[in-house]
Amino acid sequence: MRFDSALGLESRKGPLAVGGKVLIYSFMVVVFTGPLVGLLVSAFSKTLDPTSFSLWPDEFTLENFVQAKEKNVYLYLLNSFIVVGFGLLLQMLVSVFAAYSLARKKFRGMTFVLLLMLTTMMLPEEIIAIPLSLVLADMPLLHVNLIGTYAGMILPVGAWGFSILVMTEFMKEVPVELEEAARIDGAGEVRIFATIILPLCRPALGVIGVFGFTMIWDQYLLPLIVAPESSMWTLPIALRSLRSDEEVGIGVLLAASLLALLPSIIAFLAFQRQFMRGLTSGAIKG
Repeated sequence: MRFDSALGLESRKGPLAVGGKVLIYSFMVVVFTGPLVGLLVSAFSKTLDPTSFSLWPDEFTLENFVQAKEKNVYLYLLNSFIVVGFGLLLQMLVSVFAAYSLARKKFRGMTFVLLLMLTTMMLPEEIIAIPLSLVLADMPLLHVNLIGTYAGMILPVGAWGFSILVMTEFMKEVPVELEEAARIDGAGEVRIFATIILPLCRPALGVIGVFGFTMIWDQYLLPLIVAPESSMWTLPIALRSLRSDEEVGIGVLLAASLLALLPSIIAFLAFQRQFMRGLTSGAIKG
């Protein structure tokens, strides 16, 4: 794997260039992995010293995770998995179908639809918090109250402008000749979408999968609006509650923080190949 630097050290030879590379890369490793290593070590440490940093726990223990169970951290973790699992699935389904319509079909008002999606991405969550709470309390037409339900936390994240735009731009690059050839062979709309368009968009699916997972996992305001009882809290809300609880030790808080961080890392590693291919494809096409 080749690492290039903004200083142009990749084109330089000799001991000074090698030393400069080692110094820069070491600094980058410390900056980006230092906090993660510190969190990992502290979560498994019995005695915590905020002023010290070590690469191995002084007294290895699982006590912090046992106490986290007593504080219902694993229940909050399960709630987060439920929301992100169904929310991400719904979001990806909406994104691919909406992108197919915007990229492969021509209809009046398409530019206006794209403009509306861009507008939703520019609005902070705080602005739509009150209107969103009113809508969830009384769904239009259905007159159903989603406050206090998982559906209230899942449905609002089912459509995300970023994912739709990424999929739309990627689908636009699929050659029209492939679609025309399939139609000549007698393929229908569903078959073209499922066997030609969608398989070619796997890199884009990796991109929206990683970003969508992170977006839903880190949701704070939406669960705060929807979940009136602590039994439905997700982990981001629970972390805020644990931080303000004087009876909770720093070790339990760090253990809960580690549990909140690991799923995002695992999701990135799982989609890493498709994610990098999607970013690379987008850069080349751009």
